[in-house]
Amino acid sequence: MKNHEIPDGVLPKRLELFYGGQWHPPKNGVFVDTINPAYNTPICATPLSDAEDVDAAVRAAHAAFPAWADTLPTERAKYLCKAAQVIRAHAMPLAQLDSLNNGNPVSALARDAESAAELLEYFAGLATENKGETIPMGSGNLNFTVREPLGVVARIVAYNHPFMFAAVKMAAPLIAGNTVVIKAPDQAPLSILKLAELVGDIFPPGVVNFLCGNRTCGEALSKHKLVRKVTLVGSVGAGMAVARSAADDLKPILLELGGKNALIAYPDANKEALVEGIIGGMNFTWAGQSCGSTSRLFLHESIHDEILARVVDLVPHRHVPGIPTDPATTMGALVSKEQLTKVEGFLASALDEGARLVSGGKRPGSPDLKEGFFFEPTILADVTPGMRIANEEVFGPILSVLKWRDEDELFEAVNNVDFGLTGSIWTTDLDKAHRAARRIQTGYVWINNSSQHFLGAPFGGIKHSGIGREESFAEIAEFTYTKNINIKFR
Repeated sequence: MKNHEIPDGVLPKRLELFYGGQWHPPKNGVFVDTINPAYNTPICATPLSDAEDVDAAVRAAHAAFPAWADTLPTERAKYLCKAAQVIRAHAMPLAQLDSLNNGNPVSALARDAESAAELLEYFAGLATENKGETIPMGSGNLNFTVREPLGVVARIVAYNHPFMFAAVKMAAPLIAGNTVVIKAPDQAPLSILKLAELVGDIFPPGVVNFLCGNRTCGEALSKHKLVRKVTLVGSVGAGMAVARSAADDLKPILLELGGKNALIAYPDANKEALVEGIIGGMNFTWAGQSCGSTSRLFLHESIHDEILARVVDLVPHRHVPGIPTDPATTMGALVSKEQLTKVEGFLASALDEGARLVSGGKRPGSPDLKEGFFFEPTILADVTPGMRIANEEVFGPILSVLKWRDEDELFEAVNNVDFGLTGSIWTTDLDKAHRAARRIQTGYVWINNSSQHFLGAPFGGIKHSGIGREESFAEIAEFTYTKNINIKFR
């Protein structure tokens, strides 16, 4: 499916901004081309928000907040469930649109709509659980707490799952009684406009609002006085920029940022399952563009050569770069030329520092892919903890393999990075599993598993990987504040 082969109903009908229940052209009149990364060709021109558009959207959300906060929680839940139904009904067009715009395989993105619908329904089901507590004060007093919504929440989402992130990130703040302004990723804005088209009219005007824009738009959202909390799924640099902007107003933040995640393999691990976990955990399907990718593989020296050989044998057959909109494709493109250049730079620096290339390491040779931002699934051996490739997030399809012998030295290397998002531990020994889970410094741990998220399990990181927790009741709490009320009886 090339640009001229886009099926009817895939592209959004309105290429404008959506806020206050209506579509609006950008106030500055600026539209910019959004690119198909498989061909490096423009798809269409999308609106570019500036501070004036941000102000208008935030004010619309602010005006809608009192009535939405007063809406019964069970009624708010009905809105979310209706949005989930609509999203399910348009699962394939949404997957095709994201595949066209961000380069991920359409067959893999097809699951995103169901994931989004499930999370919307999950948070709808928690509508009446947003409770306070009573505090004993003796017979003359009643003391209790309530959770109150914050107001306008800004949610800035990432390009690797733009539609899914936009859909699920509005759920928790909405069910808690907040209104939201969602900013699309500048690399892949189309599915957010499609989402606005599908669900914008479901909610009362101003409750959900959608903007497209670049860093200027994100900064304006972070600084706006009427935004009560700003959240981001994105890079560490973007997260730090949001934190700096929000700090001027002491605005709370919620950040889900990068990772340099470790997969630790003990000698007693089930080898067949381990190999599958290594390949799946790296997220080669998304060309490694996943914050949870286990991109550092720590293999015990006793199994290092055997497991490495198995992975090297399987990966090039499992994940072959191809046109993302082709249902047979098992590995997509990087989102932009800038990201491709970044990946090539990381590989060059790793080889300069002594890493050994054992698989991939170049752009694919197929003539069909020559104009796009494709890169082969790449595996590096002989990586050591001091190398740049072992410390910085690539956000691309490079797996770094490190050999370990001593457990204390292992965890020193695993934890001696600025990140702490996920970790994967492989062993059949229960004692080792618990010990390792306690020692690894991350917010999310898999044992004999990788990459999978679980409905209701809090997801988030520590250190430069982020602040706060999502995908669970903890996410609702992120968008409320606790108010204490004391009643003194006569």
